[in-house]
Amino acid sequence: MTDLLFWALVVLATLTGLFTAWALGANSNSPPFAPAIGANAISTMRAAFLIGILAALGALTQGGSISDTVGAGLIDGVAITSLAATAGLLTATAFMAFGVYTGYPVPAAFATTGAMIGVGLSLGGEPAFETYRRIATFWALVPPVSGGLAYLTATVLRRDDIPETVSVPLLAGVVGAIVANVELSVIPAPPGEEQGSLAGFVAQLVGSPELAGVDFVAALVTLAAGAASFLFIRRRTQVSVDKGVKTFLVVLGSVVAFSSGGSQVGLATGPLENLYRAELDLPGILLLAIGATGILAGAWMGAPRLLQATSREYAQLGIRRSIAALVPGFVIAQAAIALGIPISFNNIIISGVIGGGLAGGSAGVSRRKIGVTLAFWLVTLVASVAVGYGLYWAFAQALGGAV
Repeated sequence: MTDLLFWALVVLATLTGLFTAWALGANSNSPPFAPAIGANAISTMRAAFLIGILAALGALTQGGSISDTVGAGLIDGVAITSLAATAGLLTATAFMAFGVYTGYPVPAAFATTGAMIGVGLSLGGEPAFETYRRIATFWALVPPVSGGLAYLTATVLRRDDIPETVSVPLLAGVVGAIVANVELSVIPAPPGEEQGSLAGFVAQLVGSPELAGVDFVAALVTLAAGAASFLFIRRRTQVSVDKGVKTFLVVLGSVVAFSSGGSQVGLATGPLENLYRAELDLPGILLLAIGATGILAGAWMGAPRLLQATSREYAQLGIRRSIAALVPGFVIAQAAIALGIPISFNNIIISGVIGGGLAGGSAGVSRRKIGVTLAFWLVTLVASVAVGYGLYWAFAQALGGAV
């Protein structure tokens, strides 16, 4: 391959990855703030601004694990070249664009995972069956876990014997406790690990003893974060239930938007991992910065229109079902990031909305729509493998012996 062709492919692959990140920022990060807009807790433009900032920060500080999986964990025996990365990203983006323009539920994670498996096989690689088993297990668990958590959350919020001055702060306490254990690249990590959490960092500074396998100081920090979150929202709800709930919606939307960026950026940057880190010998943070830039631009340019549409849908769902859908989204997104599993954030939210609807007597839950959604998830995965395989083969044939 000539130097000119190599750099042309580098530029093309980078631009394709940037466009994919833009599409993810415009389409996948709107749900977190839609309930807050529907409840008139925040304006559409301010929400779009916050989504861009928070999702970009999440991409920078949490996007590495899923990016590694997408870039190197889906195929054994070969490294993803710049041409293969371009073919994979074009395939995934085409599927996402099809979903946007037709209204069919095309999940970004399924499209990207399938596309990268397809181009990897076309390169001559071997299937990474152990990785597929882990991903398939996680994906299979998402609907029942997200739906179950949403059902439980909505049930608690609907109980007449538990006032909202207690139920909403309790949820805030749970979210605060989880936030204390979220791993970020900007927090010093223990030896041998790449990211650290606030609870783990404090425990490391103090030199925490373990009791029955539990880090005592980390547990105290977790409880303190949960208690502080509970008291903050509790005081807000005691002054005004409406204002307290709106405050929680904005805070919850913020942490979910942050998690969304961390879980989605790897779908755009993963295919470029080998190119940037092995062939160009550049730091991984640079690749994540490119992805974060695309997500930021996509959120600022594309989110306002989608926010206006989705906020109306969430307003129809009601505040309780909206909260019930977002809490599992935060929990599952963080679990996926910790395990390096590519996920489609909208799939989690859809499952949460269904679970919250069942808590209200299955209002608004269509079995036909659930069936169509599941069918399109499977069709997307299988078709993206085939298209990715064929597109890379066509590119390679067109360039002949140059690649």
